[in-house]
Amino acid sequence: MSETNRVALLVTCLVDQIMPEVGVAAVRLLRAAGYQVDFPRAQTCCGQPFFNAGFREEAARLAKRTVEIFEDYPAVVLPSGSCATMLRAEYPHLLEPWPGWHRRALRLAGKTYELSEFLVHRAGWRPPSAPDAPRVTYHDSCHMCRVLGLRREPRALLEAAGCTLVEMAESDRCCGFGGLFSVKMPEVSNAMTEEKLEQAAQTNADVLVTADPGCLMQMRGWQRPGYPPARHLAVVLEGLLAKAATTTGQPSDTRGE
Repeated sequence: MSETNRVALLVTCLVDQIMPEVGVAAVRLLRAAGYQVDFPRAQTCCGQPFFNAGFREEAARLAKRTVEIFEDYPAVVLPSGSCATMLRAEYPHLLEPWPGWHRRALRLAGKTYELSEFLVHRAGWRPPSAPDAPRVTYHDSCHMCRVLGLRREPRALLEAAGCTLVEMAESDRCCGFGGLFSVKMPEVSNAMTEEKLEQAAQTNADVLVTADPGCLMQMRGWQRPGYPPARHLAVVLEGLLAKAATTTGQPSDTRGE
């Protein structure tokens, strides 16, 4: 396998600690698209919680560590619009006081991708259509749609996999997570989450899909009877990929183990 078909997975804290199935699904999707996936074990938090809380020195320390770990890879993929935004949009500003680190941060930013973005634009990959794919509605996370400008990519993958996509009234309305916002203002945060889930329920979708683990954690925490279950994009796509492979008799990924 050529060096250009090698990527590093920055799995993010929430995936590592709370929802490892998202990381597993992301690896399988990337392998199905023809890529060798490396998982640098030295990786830690990207520093976004420190950054959002105003602890810039601590955030810069973690940013420098992340740059050191990932800068030699041809591409870096994250199953999180929020953390991808941190590397792409915030690292260059955060490390600007150090010209050398600033240049390195810019180089890393230029080859950092959110998962659906990478699969659609870099890999040019679409999943095969699976039988009995669910009716889904998609939640646009704030960082992913407003900063990275990624709206169509996850929808294109879901539709290619055979899903019927039904839009909720305000797909890009904040789910209420907002990182520290949900901790500092839980009453407001939870009210926003309930409104988001009500809108999702009104679509009669089988599944509420998002590409951001933070939003997923928030919406799962307010799950009630009558609301569609919330799932990560990678998990939904990987499940449909496996179903399509069962139908065609083809392997669902190239594990390379």
